[in-house]
Amino acid sequence: MEPINVEAVYEHGTLRLPCELPLREGQKVTITIHGAKVSERGPRQLIRWTGTQEDLDHLLGPDNHPWAEE
Repeated sequence: MEPINVEAVYEHGTLRLPCELPLREGQKVTITIHGAKVSERGPRQLIRWTGTQEDLDHLLGPDNHPWAEE
Protein backbone atom coordinates (compact mmCIF):
# COMPACT_ATOMS: atom_id res chain seq x y z
CA MET A 1 0.00 0.00 0.00
CA GLU A 2 1.28 3.47 -0.87
CA PRO A 3 1.66 5.94 2.04
CA ILE A 4 -1.21 8.37 2.59
CA ASN A 5 -0.42 11.87 3.87
CA VAL A 6 -3.31 13.64 5.55
CA GLU A 7 -3.53 16.45 8.10
CA ALA A 8 -5.58 15.79 11.22
CA VAL A 9 -6.63 17.76 14.28
CA TYR A 10 -6.23 16.32 17.79
CA GLU A 11 -9.40 16.99 19.81
CA HIS A 12 -10.36 15.46 23.15
CA GLY A 13 -8.05 12.46 22.74
CA THR A 14 -9.03 11.71 19.14
CA LEU A 15 -7.47 12.56 15.78
CA ARG A 16 -10.16 14.15 13.58
CA LEU A 17 -9.57 13.61 9.86
CA PRO A 18 -10.89 16.00 7.19
CA CYS A 19 -12.18 13.17 4.95
CA GLU A 20 -12.71 9.42 4.64
CA LEU A 21 -9.60 7.32 4.02
CA PRO A 22 -9.37 4.60 1.35
CA LEU A 23 -9.14 1.81 3.93
CA ARG A 24 -11.15 -1.35 4.59
CA GLU A 25 -13.12 -1.52 7.83
CA GLY A 26 -10.91 -3.14 10.47
CA GLN A 27 -7.72 -2.69 8.42
CA LYS A 28 -4.65 -2.16 10.60
CA VAL A 29 -2.31 0.72 9.79
CA THR A 30 0.86 2.25 11.21
CA ILE A 31 0.70 5.94 12.04
CA THR A 32 3.68 8.32 12.25
CA ILE A 33 2.88 11.71 13.75
CA HIS A 34 4.72 14.93 12.89
CA GLY A 35 3.64 18.17 14.55
CA ALA A 36 2.58 20.91 12.15
CA LYS A 37 4.80 23.98 11.98
CA VAL A 38 3.33 26.92 13.88
CA SER A 39 3.54 30.29 12.22
CA GLU A 40 5.89 32.84 13.74
CA ARG A 41 3.02 35.33 13.62
CA GLY A 42 1.06 33.52 16.31
CA PRO A 43 -2.40 32.01 16.53
CA ARG A 44 -4.16 34.47 14.25
CA GLN A 45 -3.26 32.23 11.30
CA LEU A 46 -4.43 29.05 13.05
CA ILE A 47 -7.92 30.24 13.94
CA ARG A 48 -10.33 32.60 12.24
CA TRP A 49 -9.99 35.45 14.69
CA THR A 50 -11.71 38.71 13.88
CA GLY A 51 -11.07 40.45 17.20
CA THR A 52 -8.15 42.64 18.17
CA GLN A 53 -4.72 41.40 19.21
CA GLU A 54 -5.39 42.88 22.66
CA ASP A 55 -8.56 40.80 23.03
CA LEU A 56 -6.75 37.66 21.88
CA ASP A 57 -3.90 38.28 24.35
CA HIS A 58 -6.48 38.65 27.13
CA LEU A 59 -8.26 35.41 26.19
CA LEU A 60 -5.06 33.40 25.92
CA GLY A 61 -3.56 34.71 29.15
CA PRO A 62 0.13 35.32 29.87
CA ASP A 63 1.00 31.61 30.22
CA ASN A 64 -0.36 30.62 26.80
CA HIS A 65 2.03 32.49 24.52
CA PRO A 66 4.58 29.95 23.22
CA TRP A 67 6.17 32.61 21.01
CA ALA A 68 6.66 35.13 23.86
CA GLU A 69 10.07 35.80 25.33
CA GLU A 70 10.82 33.84 28.49
